[in-house]
Amino acid sequence: MLDNLTPFLLHWAITSLTLWVASHVFSGLRFSDTSSLIVSALLLGFANAILRPLLLFLTLPLTLVTLGAFLLVINAMMLQLVSAMVSGFTISGFRTAFFASIFIALLSFAISLFVTDGDDTPWREAQHGLWL
Repeated sequence: MLDNLTPFLLHWAITSLTLWVASHVFSGLRFSDTSSLIVSALLLGFANAILRPLLLFLTLPLTLVTLGAFLLVINAMMLQLVSAMVSGFTISGFRTAFFASIFIALLSFAISLFVTDGDDTPWREAQHGLWL
């Protein structure tokens, strides 16, 4: 049982860390307290696991036409959705969400390179949106 829980907790910690770093890099992204940061990381993982595949399917033609660039917009929308759901998490606008989502995805990927072992490669995370 613990073997199944460890990757989840590790990924949750990485997402929390990247959100915390992003809140210090981007002035328009703020958390009121630690609990809102932790809840936001959890909800971001759930939103990316449940809603993101549906959005990818629905926007597939647009994603193909833009050669995948629309995926960045979907990532920003997921971040704004979580911000709307968590009361202590605020994003000043779409532009902040857009660039913060890119930053979070790249930073979580880089951290995953150093933290994950051979069985749970970061490429598996890249297939699921880098920051599930």
